[in-house]
Amino acid sequence: MPAAPSTECRVLVAFVSATGNVRAMAEAVAEGVRGQNAIADLRTVEDLDPILLLDCQGYIVGSPSYYGQPAAAVKSFFEKTLVVHGRLAGRVGAAFAHATNVGGGNETTCLAICHMLMVHGMLVMGSTLGDHYGPVAVGEITENDRNKCRLLGGRVAKFARRLHDARQAEGKPPA
Repeated sequence: MPAAPSTECRVLVAFVSATGNVRAMAEAVAEGVRGQNAIADLRTVEDLDPILLLDCQGYIVGSPSYYGQPAAAVKSFFEKTLVVHGRLAGRVGAAFAHATNVGGGNETTCLAICHMLMVHGMLVMGSTLGDHYGPVAVGEITENDRNKCRLLGGRVAKFARRLHDARQAEGKPPA
């Protein structure tokens, strides 16, 4: 008989923040995750062990945009995830970004993060509303920016829980 679905869902919110703007966005993402009664594991990528990824059902990664790409620490972290490659497929991923000016590369930064998540076989959350590739902010973080981040966190947590519980109900190991 299959195990009962777990009520625990853990979503990693990993980020790099030089000025505090991406941190503010990450905190709002974590609020959205917790709003779905999921555990929000908020960490900087510099302090993250890739093995921790195995304990999470969802991953939301945020970065400032540098030359239209994520911060070097984000790419460096993903390079370290080779130790878990092949074991994250079917989990949920998403991105968010911040730049100092309009046209500062936010969307390409989100896409680059999404590409790295897809290499792991993750299901990447986009949106039909506004910021299609993930919440983006320019300059000082506004309440509207925080709301977009909360919405993303909630959506990822809700979908990650559904996938996790469905696998458990089928008697399959966590994705």
